[in-house]
Amino acid sequence: MKVYYTLEDFKKLDNAVVTTGTFDGVHIGHRRILTRLQESAQRSGGESVLFTLFPHPRLVLQPDLDLKLITSLEEKVYLLEKTGLDHLVVFPFTQEFSKTSSLEFVRNILVNAIGAKKLVIGYDHHFGRNREGTFEHLKEFGPVYGFDVEEIPAQDIDDVKVSSTKIRKALLQGDVALANNYLNHEFMLSGFVVRGNRLGSKLGYPTANIELKDAHKIVPADGVYAVKTERIADNKVYTGMCNIGHRPTVSGVSKTIEVNLFDFNDDLYGEQIRLFFVKRLRDELKFNGLDELIAQLKKDEKHSREILG
Repeated sequence: MKVYYTLEDFKKLDNAVVTTGTFDGVHIGHRRILTRLQESAQRSGGESVLFTLFPHPRLVLQPDLDLKLITSLEEKVYLLEKTGLDHLVVFPFTQEFSKTSSLEFVRNILVNAIGAKKLVIGYDHHFGRNREGTFEHLKEFGPVYGFDVEEIPAQDIDDVKVSSTKIRKALLQGDVALANNYLNHEFMLSGFVVRGNRLGSKLGYPTANIELKDAHKIVPADGVYAVKTERIADNKVYTGMCNIGHRPTVSGVSKTIEVNLFDFNDDLYGEQIRLFFVKRLRDELKFNGLDELIAQLKKDEKHSREILG
């Protein structure tokens, strides 16, 4: 997959099959659209293109809105690379761009810049200034600008019964298993390993403290989770357990994200890692002393290893 962060770097295609949208989470509903997009491109001998916007339009148009995203831009690119998509255009969304009419968007960007010969869109898709553009508009523009348009039927998307709102709700409740079912992949957090107070090492469970790269990234509910961790430096994956919360047993104040990697002894400080959440083990609890905490950590480790195989 080729990724472009400006249209100036994109060379107009002879036969582009295009879809547009934010695709936050790249969930199972999005994948239905991408599958149809790629099937259409293969049938016509064309190339598949996803045109997406960054930052998320709602963050620009409603700056006071505390919108939490399922995927950061980096995570979205990571997931889309695995779908077989040919081209990803990440277009900068600004207040000025938000004034672009639906006609200008279709003519200037999708047709003249990208070379769209076919558009594949989800049902009830809107685009352009004030979301004025609709499927009906695209059917009118098609004969004028030389492209076909296909709308994914509502039933095809409704069959999977998923939405970004449902996924966010599941994550905020700590139900990562349900969120993963909606996503059709494991929810991830990406960040850098920063120095903590090293208390975990004293307890026999050294942890990597994670500082998220994206302030708008959603974080699952406080608790302990079985996770897989990818070390981006070498793409190796390790199993472990993650605690999200305030560490009440040791009078923690700030909220932290800490992961203990099983059978791992290297120094990770300053490195970037990805956490893949598999299952929630329990709530974060306050124990009566460190001995009780260590006993519980041993149970958590045993449970995590059973879950993660």
